[in-house]
Amino acid sequence: MRVGTRGSTLAVTQTTTVAEGIAEATGRDVALVVVRTQGDASSAPLAQLGGTGVFVSALRDALLAGTCDMIVHSIKDLPTGPCPGIALGAVPPRADPRDALCARDGLTLSQLPTGARVGTGSPRRAAQLLARRPDLVVTGLRGNVDTRLARLEQDLDAIVLAAAGLDRIGRASAVSERFPLESTPPAPGQGALAVEVRDAELGLSPYAEALAALDDAPSRACSLAERGLLAALEAGCAAPVGAWARIVGDRIVLRAAVYRVDGSSALTVEAARPWPLTGSRAGDETSTDESSAVASSAVESSADEFNADELAARLGRNAAADLLDRGAADLAPLGAGS
Repeated sequence: MRVGTRGSTLAVTQTTTVAEGIAEATGRDVALVVVRTQGDASSAPLAQLGGTGVFVSALRDALLAGTCDMIVHSIKDLPTGPCPGIALGAVPPRADPRDALCARDGLTLSQLPTGARVGTGSPRRAAQLLARRPDLVVTGLRGNVDTRLARLEQDLDAIVLAAAGLDRIGRASAVSERFPLESTPPAPGQGALAVEVRDAELGLSPYAEALAALDDAPSRACSLAERGLLAALEAGCAAPVGAWARIVGDRIVLRAAVYRVDGSSALTVEAARPWPLTGSRAGDETSTDESSAVASSAVESSADEFNADELAARLGRNAAADLLDRGAADLAPLGAGS
């Protein structure tokens, strides 16, 4: 079986882990197929290149062309819209979704000197940094992990990266602080992987056996809830939106925030529904930081009422609707997602 991947150290490392799971589940030999994407070929900011899809389209083209049998992405790189002919086959267990600060001399964010230069390519991270430290000079950053870390020896005092990527490639020692998820929600899907297959082969052997072994229900539901929020907000990579879903007892809880790009203000909501996901009419609950009031809405009856993926995405849409009702579009450039 051939598994497609980008060629970066991080992509190959995380795809190798998936390939090992496929081999164990099916008893088949598994080979990696490295595909170069537009995002790998350019150092321009993602927004200029057309958003998150620049890391995805070449891999999907290879899958549809039969060059690969499966492809692996970081799920936060996936556009939120459907891709004809391709299905989400599995979401393996999620790694640490937190953002990580890597700073000179092991300093934390609060310890950085006034006017410190901090690098990130994410408007969300920039807004969150400025919300806590408006004195910082936040500058753009692109490249692989090693390229970004090298900037600490050049012109930057700190950078912010995904903790999961650093952990996966054995660079956790570079982390000086992991930001708490409660106050610093990450990019939707951060830390999770997506394994995609062709629609026609989703339920066929040996694909079905491999995907069943790889898929982790809580990781899948939490990632899809976060992506449901992103899709409903029509928020692309230029929008400062953070989301964090987790299982708390018998509920799946989604916390989401939209920031003004300069970090001067934000809106935050939480939404929840029963876990495991069911089609019951218990309803979703939404609340805000500003109020303890809980607003419930009945879950509409539909043909997809018992589809767990749809129920997870619906949780995200409910949270997005609450954010929009409270004026999120006045804070951030929404309505330009992919």
